[in-house]
Amino acid sequence: MFFGFSIKGNSFIMAKYLVIVESPTKVKTIKKFLGKNYEVMASQGHVRDLPKSSLGIDIDHDFEPRYITIRGKGQLLASLRKEAKKADKIYLATDPDREGEAISWHLLAALNVDPAKPIQRITFNEITKNAVKEAIKHPREIDMDLVDAQQARRILDRMVGYRISPLLWAKVKRGLSAGRVQSAALRMICDRESQIDAFIPREYYTLDVILKADSMTGPLLAHYYGDEEGKKEIGSKDQLREILDSLQGADYAVSSITKTRRERKSPLPFTTSTLQQEASKVLNFAIQKTMRIAQQLYEGVDIKGSGTVGLITYLRTDSTRVAREAREAAASFIESNYGSDYRKEYHSGKKSGSVQDAHEAIRPADLTRIPSQIKDSLSRDQFRLYQLIWKRFMASQMANAVYETSNVKIGAKESVFTVSSSRVLFDGYTLIYMNADDKEGEDKQNLEKIKRDTKLSFQSFDEKQHFTQPPAHFTEASLVHMLEELGIGRPSTYSPIVSTLLKRRYIVKEGRSIFVTELGQVVNDIMKESFPSIVDQNFTANMERLLDGVEEGKVEWKSLVRNFYPDLDASVQKAERELEKVQIKEELSDVVCENCGRQMVIKYGPHGKFLACPGFPDCRNTKPYLEKIGVPCPLCGKDVVLKRTRKGRIYYGCEDNPSCEFMSWNRPVKEACPKCGKYMLIKGNKIVCSDPACGYSRAREDKES
Repeated sequence: MFFGFSIKGNSFIMAKYLVIVESPTKVKTIKKFLGKNYEVMASQGHVRDLPKSSLGIDIDHDFEPRYITIRGKGQLLASLRKEAKKADKIYLATDPDREGEAISWHLLAALNVDPAKPIQRITFNEITKNAVKEAIKHPREIDMDLVDAQQARRILDRMVGYRISPLLWAKVKRGLSAGRVQSAALRMICDRESQIDAFIPREYYTLDVILKADSMTGPLLAHYYGDEEGKKEIGSKDQLREILDSLQGADYAVSSITKTRRERKSPLPFTTSTLQQEASKVLNFAIQKTMRIAQQLYEGVDIKGSGTVGLITYLRTDSTRVAREAREAAASFIESNYGSDYRKEYHSGKKSGSVQDAHEAIRPADLTRIPSQIKDSLSRDQFRLYQLIWKRFMASQMANAVYETSNVKIGAKESVFTVSSSRVLFDGYTLIYMNADDKEGEDKQNLEKIKRDTKLSFQSFDEKQHFTQPPAHFTEASLVHMLEELGIGRPSTYSPIVSTLLKRRYIVKEGRSIFVTELGQVVNDIMKESFPSIVDQNFTANMERLLDGVEEGKVEWKSLVRNFYPDLDASVQKAERELEKVQIKEELSDVVCENCGRQMVIKYGPHGKFLACPGFPDCRNTKPYLEKIGVPCPLCGKDVVLKRTRKGRIYYGCEDNPSCEFMSWNRPVKEACPKCGKYMLIKGNKIVCSDPACGYSRAREDKES
């Protein structure tokens, strides 16, 4: 065979090639790039997997997986086999990651083609004509290290899910699940909730002074710093009074001015996690939405005048590497549009990323497709995400921003006040892009006319009371950031982790904040007690490192499984023995079913507990369960009951709601505050006054719940 032809007798017959991709969306675009000699088909994801009806792993024969054709894929696989039989050569062009490598490996096994027929693997990081044609020129064999890494992950996840989930069904309710990585993520969220619940606010004050200088047109706002010995915090009203008293009749003068020049480095281009985080902060996108739209931009969008083209590079990556060609294209674009001063300088010998990175960062496939110029071809969300990616990549290839910061100290008797400001010397990358968190965080007052020893006249004080704030609830963005920081999960798993926890009703979102449901707390408690290693962050992160070792060819995948399974099996057997002693009976309530007269029972549902008639299915009566906690309402004296928001978050409110508006996220107690008489709350291991200004707290006794 040569130049795309084969010889039969005295005639030339055009060779036929088959290219198999994952997504049907890519088929038309890639077919257009390759021409009529190529047939392009989609596997639509995996064609083989472990069976859903059983563990699918032969424990007795060295953990050999038992793969079967996925239900519903039989007809598709038959079509693929038919085309594979006709083709002279087959290219497996699934996605360029370990999941894609595994799909290609499964296709190789499932196509049943003649072993003599050439079947090779090709990958491309972007769906452009050049990238696809280059991939065809450089085919390779399937990378079994990548395949084995995927197999190990899949089998470990299956072991955890299929061995532990039935225990949750017996302990709590059917339909629950435990996942190897999702359980560690749930533990993180529950731990954060415990920190928030236990947090006791601490009072502090800030003191600003408004001053006037003859050389300035407007007032100058300075902040209390401390004294010449160093920074001091104002921890009480009495301390504030002392400082104010000491400042009576004080003269204010500038004691020092320090000017520093600093650079703010241009941002790195997006990885999967940083794209998810920034899209959440800037565009208010859920991470699942970000991945869905990014997939559309990667696979191809119909652009007027160009047809269907891929707009960004592959979206699942933890690399910030940028290909040399892309760097050079960016440098040329920046120089032409903004000037040579704005171009980032790459010094010889300095690498922009690891040469071993399989992928690049997420970037535009073609920089000349400026977002504003193709806006009419994109949906609103596609445009907003593409613009974010385009600007971030361009900024990553631009020069640093340069600032001059002025720090002024003002003396007043023993006290020191400070004011800071900065001005831009060179805007650099900020000309086109600012991070969501990319704020100066400094006063923007003009200090150019302030000199050392400048006398300032006193105008007024501005004093404020504050209370320290508890740790923030996780958002999707901050949870992904923490998962990445701790090494839990990988780019392809961040979105599924969160979506699974939401789907199982272990967590809920209210606004951007994530809260644990009662169901999630129950599951986490069981996992911590019976399977501590599964929910341990260090254990999970170490497992991720070992899986990376499999991908790099340094760890044998079955040895990883062999070492993991015995401990899991022992923990499951121990939990099964203990669970046999626990008889989970339906808890009777004191509520009588008004339809049939039976005593209603307490059951668990997606939103927590509810009352149901035990006569089901003959009687289907249900109603909300108002769990009284034995505490009178501080406002009206009726009972406080445990309630749940529409999404399942627990709070405490008056049974006479809406007539009585009392509600609290923390559980109240009967005891009134001995200091101010207001009601008190349970916060972790303390009982505290509901009024932060009072500040009373005491240790919580074991019997208090």
